[in-house]
Amino acid sequence: MTTHDSLEAGAAVQSKAHGGAGMRYGALVVGSLGVVFGDIGTSPLYAFRSALNTMQGETLRRADILGVVSLALWALIMVVTVKYVLFLMRADNRGEGGVLSLTALAQRALGQRTTFVFILGLIGAALFYGDAMITPAISVLSAIEGLRTIPAIRHDVTTDVVMLISIVILFALFFVQSRGTARVGAFFGPVMLVWFAVILIMGAFHLLDDPGVLFGFNPIFGLEFLGRHGFVGFLVLGSVFLTVTGAEALYADMGHFGRWPIQSAWLFFALPCLAANYLGQGAEALHALARAHGRPLPDIDWFFTMAPDTFRAPLVVLATIATIIASQAVITGAYSLSQQAMQLGFLPRMDVRRTSETQTGQIFLPQINNMLLVGVLMLVVVFKTSDSLSHAYGLAVTGTMLVTTCLAYIVVRHMWKWGPFRTAILIGPLVVMDLTFLSANALKILSGGWAPVLIGLALMTVMLTWTRGTRLLYDKTRRESVALKDMAEILRSRARYRVPGTAVFLTSDPDIAPVALMHNLKHNKVLHEKNVILTIATAETPRVRDEDRIGIEQISPDFTKVILTYGFMESPDLPRALMLCRKQGLKFDIMSTSFFLGRRSVVPAVRSGMPLWQDKLFIFLMKNATNPTDFFKIPPGRVVEMGAQVTV
Repeated sequence: MTTHDSLEAGAAVQSKAHGGAGMRYGALVVGSLGVVFGDIGTSPLYAFRSALNTMQGETLRRADILGVVSLALWALIMVVTVKYVLFLMRADNRGEGGVLSLTALAQRALGQRTTFVFILGLIGAALFYGDAMITPAISVLSAIEGLRTIPAIRHDVTTDVVMLISIVILFALFFVQSRGTARVGAFFGPVMLVWFAVILIMGAFHLLDDPGVLFGFNPIFGLEFLGRHGFVGFLVLGSVFLTVTGAEALYADMGHFGRWPIQSAWLFFALPCLAANYLGQGAEALHALARAHGRPLPDIDWFFTMAPDTFRAPLVVLATIATIIASQAVITGAYSLSQQAMQLGFLPRMDVRRTSETQTGQIFLPQINNMLLVGVLMLVVVFKTSDSLSHAYGLAVTGTMLVTTCLAYIVVRHMWKWGPFRTAILIGPLVVMDLTFLSANALKILSGGWAPVLIGLALMTVMLTWTRGTRLLYDKTRRESVALKDMAEILRSRARYRVPGTAVFLTSDPDIAPVALMHNLKHNKVLHEKNVILTIATAETPRVRDEDRIGIEQISPDFTKVILTYGFMESPDLPRALMLCRKQGLKFDIMSTSFFLGRRSVVPAVRSGMPLWQDKLFIFLMKNATNPTDFFKIPPGRVVEMGAQVTV
């Protein structure tokens, strides 16, 4: 082969490598459209309509419509683009985002666990569950309401019909969750690609109705609108915020697709498509206002009326599929958040089922699925229409966004080591923006905002009860237990009947003798030849490398202390971890190994650190927590449970 041929061959290989990398990057960009942008991508179905409906009873003028369009465009620019895409996506926890991931990062930045950061994390997580319930309800309702714009069936589509169809779709959506989304997930990206292309074309076409709508890019129109309308303008601002619902997904799903594909998909595709559609709806409204000749505008579904009559039925079908995808994304996010919350100790253990052998993020939690299903169906029945439900939507999202900004301040100040002035220049405007939107949405507390507050308070109560109860139980157990090193010395000096094999004792505190060990000595009066005191620890990072997972310490010839560390996005797998232990010199035969678990029966104490109602709630959570055997994937045939009754 000549030198020229070698160079050509090398260039061909390099070109193929670059082509393969480009294809993978393109696939990530398209995939992010389906998972990350489903929620915010379906906001045009209800956001602009809700904002104009808020002004019912007021004389609508041309400047008012331009003001609403301006507020919508600048919400997309300031909240999504500046805050999330350009800033927050840099504050990642080793590639992972989301409120609990940021909570762990903030704790690490401070070097200790603080109550303030802990409470912020709880608030953010609780409000996210409210978002996870409202998103499927409002998205599917708004899509099905599009049936009213089809002339042939307009009069037959009542509110009850819309509710019934929506309930059937939502019930089917949650019913199929246990089968996983690995197969249909491959279609999410291409479908949303079509969706964004359609809303772009619709919006661009209607720009011809009134090209003057492009003045909406001037923020002066939005500011003048707020100044002119006062209280009503503030209410409209709360509805305009619906244009950015789903922005948290940009940050939360960063670990699935990476920072650059998400940023590229937003800046070069999703943002232009959304902006064009809102401009198109605004132009359509301006055109309708000109034709009204001073008469009030009726309640019009601006999104669907942009399409010709013959295309509305296919558009309703496409919108329904898009809202199902948006709902699927937030449901999957709730599963991931719950897994993180369990690992970080915010929630009791729950059944986590893998629905894909190749994708680690594909999980299903039956308890969370049932909770979301009940909550979503109740919201549909109570609010009935997407316009009514829009009053509840913004409060959950704005609360989560404010929590995220506060946590980001801690990271910028203490981890990035920015000075006070520089930090204030960056975080100050974001806090003001979040507080403004939060205040605007708080005005709707009586007309629907109570729903996410009620959901958030209920879930915060559960998480606070669980964390407080487990802390009290931990402290009580520690006070009444014997130090492991002392127990090892006592057993070394006293002869005990030894049985062959290895005993593995699971405990939350590696420094004290496990309750199961004490009961085994007390009742069975035996000690195994080898005894492993095993503790599962959770790191403040998403994942832990295998080489950093295991810590082994020899306490005595009889006892070995093993600490297995997992990231908050990992599920413990003890058999696999013990195989790694064998590679590090911990010799044992799995067939002659018994796993001892302490089964605690908790009863209320006369004098407890919690009120009686909280005691009973904690006991209920303890009883319904998933069995450690299943959660840690321990072979059931090798488990011995030792029961004990404790008070808390």
